[in-house]
Amino acid sequence: MKLNLLSCDAHRPDKRAIANCLSEIAFLDASLARELTDILLEGDPVDIEVADKNSSSAFRSLRKLSIDYEILE
Repeated sequence: MKLNLLSCDAHRPDKRAIANCLSEIAFLDASLARELTDILLEGDPVDIEVADKNSSSAFRSLRKLSIDYEILE
């Protein structure tokens, strides 16, 4: 399933927690997850691929980090 991460509305976003979340739910290496986190926090949308079996935990993790997303596929 493809997700478009739109923005992070957290008052003080935790970059490390967001990068770890992206690494876990999208099976990315740590450096790419950090790069995508920086892009997201700058205000640009980010597309990621999530396995269907992990989708419910991915949604929960993204909501906990105050990340707005939309489902593309």
